Amino acid sequence: MHSLSRSPQPPQQVPDQVEVTLLLSGGQEYTLSVPTQDLLLRQLFEVVMDWEGKRVKRLFQVPIHQGRAMLVFPCDRLVGLITNPPLIVQQPIPMQQAVQMQPTVPMQPPTQIQQPSQSDGSPSPLDGARSNIIASQVLQFDDFLSLAEHRQLLSYVQKQEAAFVNTSTSTGDLSHRRSLVLYEFPEFSTLIHTRIQSLLAEVLAKFGFADLPISQIESQLTAHNDGHYYRVHNDNGSPDTASRELTYVYYFNREPKRFSGGELRIYDSRIENNFFVRAESYKTIEPRNNSIVFFLSRYMHEVLPIRCPSGKFAASRFTINGWVRRV
Repeated sequence: MHSLSRSPQPPQQVPDQVEVTLLLSGGQEYTLSVPTQDLLLRQLFEVVMDWEGKRVKRLFQVPIHQGRAMLVFPCDRLVGLITNPPLIVQQPIPMQQAVQMQPTVPMQPPTQIQQPSQSDGSPSPLDGARSNIIASQVLQFDDFLSLAEHRQLLSYVQKQEAAFVNTSTSTGDLSHRRSLVLYEFPEFSTLIHTRIQSLLAEVLAKFGFADLPISQIESQLTAHNDGHYYRVHNDNGSPDTASRELTYVYYFNREPKRFSGGELRIYDSRIENNFFVRAESYKTIEPRNNSIVFFLSRYMHEVLPIRCPSGKFAASRFTINGWVRRV
């Protein structure tokens, strides 16, 4: 892997985005905008710099037109790159270092979830293989609703208990997910969408989607009680969900909390044959009361089993969860 910088500026002056023109054999070319720290840009430079002719056989699949189309070409068709602003290639650096160069989130009140070595805090056996890992990015905002709105939402949910139905998945596997869901809740869905809209420009910018055209914000109200869970999945892996770019989860519950477990586990990624696949490392997000979490819909993630000894609906782990769709 190679580090990219703008000449003659020092590394800290690296632009966030670079315009790249792909020069393909046969005189064809295509121009696209790529984040400077995107793995795609590094892979393109790897191919161009393979002057010994030992390039790894790779099929590039580059999303274009805001993800509505795909530019596909084998690596041996790439003969050169034009970058604007100009970039030079410095000495190779480990991928772990490259991952750490991704934008951080210094703003308040959201926090960026940190990756522990393992869930028990002990050194991870994967530390030696971190060069293949692309760390997932997660934002969590506390105090998403006012105290009055939070109380009203809890009261509303408890009155709607009879309207909740069992959840399902697009595959029809009834054992993959166990929870209860309310699909229509107009009394609060508008409020949630409005609050998300107020954060969306900043959140999308942090994930590299500053210019993403938004078509829709979806939402559903979910209750997890004793023995409920949601096994590993992503949120845009089927044709009808492919336009989902960002997932959010708003947590709310009674105090004191009457359940345990129910953490959100979000897996890191690695590249395999130019596709993102699940890594073994992950982040664990606590379901903090009155907080909202944002992450990319392509991330593999799961909800760990919930323990709720009373089994009472009012004691559940409640969420309003949903997705931001691109045009």
